[in-house]
Amino acid sequence: MGGDLRHSGLTGGADTERTRPGAEARAAGTPKTVGVVWGLLILNTLGSAGAKTIIPLPRSLIQLVTMGALVAAFTLALALNLRLRVRSSAFLFLLTLLLVPSVLSSLQLESGLGALFRCARLLLFVGTLWLLSRWWDGLTFVRHHIRMYFAVLGSVAAGLVVSPGAALPELYGGRLVGALWPLTPPQIGQYAAVIIGLSVLLVLGRRTDRASAAVVIVPSAVLLALTHTRTATLGLLVGLTLAIGSLVLTSAAARRFFTWAVLCAAVAATVFAGALRAWFLRGQSQENLTSLTGRATVWDALLAAPRTTVETLFGVGLGDKSFGGLPIDNSWLAVYHEQGLTGVSLVAAMLLVLGGVALLRPPSLPRACAIFLISYCAIASYTEAGLGDASPYLLHLTVAAALLAAPATATPLPAPEPPRRHVPRWARDRR
Repeated sequence: MGGDLRHSGLTGGADTERTRPGAEARAAGTPKTVGVVWGLLILNTLGSAGAKTIIPLPRSLIQLVTMGALVAAFTLALALNLRLRVRSSAFLFLLTLLLVPSVLSSLQLESGLGALFRCARLLLFVGTLWLLSRWWDGLTFVRHHIRMYFAVLGSVAAGLVVSPGAALPELYGGRLVGALWPLTPPQIGQYAAVIIGLSVLLVLGRRTDRASAAVVIVPSAVLLALTHTRTATLGLLVGLTLAIGSLVLTSAAARRFFTWAVLCAAVAATVFAGALRAWFLRGQSQENLTSLTGRATVWDALLAAPRTTVETLFGVGLGDKSFGGLPIDNSWLAVYHEQGLTGVSLVAAMLLVLGGVALLRPPSLPRACAIFLISYCAIASYTEAGLGDASPYLLHLTVAAALLAAPATATPLPAPEPPRRHVPRWARDRR
């Protein structure tokens, strides 16, 4: 088992639990190229807008790299799965249905020809996820997720070391940004929070050792603190609380961790109350905080804008998640604006289906990881856009769907041999 974990990204320790019979065979049957495809999907969702980098990168070049990564991911996934063997998934089915309002609204060209381009991108993105569904086998995609996003954070840390001034610009209030690749503080905070939460759960489930997890958790926590991202921090804390709570009744390690976490949080809240408040406010006034850094103004204007019946039902087409030149920064309002009430219903159904399945599953580590990812995306959807288009949030939910999926090929246990009756020698002679 330790060798399997090292191959997947995080190393396993001596106290690693044994997996179910057949799990190793399924993991060993997953091609290494699947991890490459997943990394290309992550590269595609990194975006092209952000802070100024040390070496200026033209936006056209960044878009060429990200779109090229998506085309390469789809091509590799298709080459791996030429027979188009996919796994039935309500989540992917609903995500595919989301293409309908996206295309119908984009054909009106209210958002320009770019809307049709974004529809094609979403089509390739969803198609690649369908092709990868064949290899949904538990924690494999969790390790791919951690490894790829940790590599992204490595580039952020390298930029911080090379040019601290570019990585902590005054334009963003001294918050950490990507100096080598244009990443915003919310993006970096999201990536750090997700891999911290998943790594903590792998430690509690004894699927990796503490030293290997610390290599991921400690630097990620430092980067998260430097981003001053409230949404990511809140999503991490609430998501971990719910995920660990689902393990409390069946895991002694989860109970110990939960107890110590509550005690440490209480002490930190008492001793460092002033520092925590200053970090949370980020130098903003109470009025600015109440308006969610100006987001509420954009939301009110979007909801007050007149719309036709078609626009209300199907939206105005896929755009750059902005209204009036300002970012919407809310997944539900962004979906309503671009894909209408139909899109909002489909996105809500995706979260409800995943959440319902997670609640019905018996307590387990995969279930806890899925609960963490689902709850994180639900919390982040209030101040971040992305649930209706190709984004890291859809990748998080896809990992949750993979964790909740039933094994594709269950390896049957060998039938026990019937016990042999011992026949005394005198009885054999009599026969």
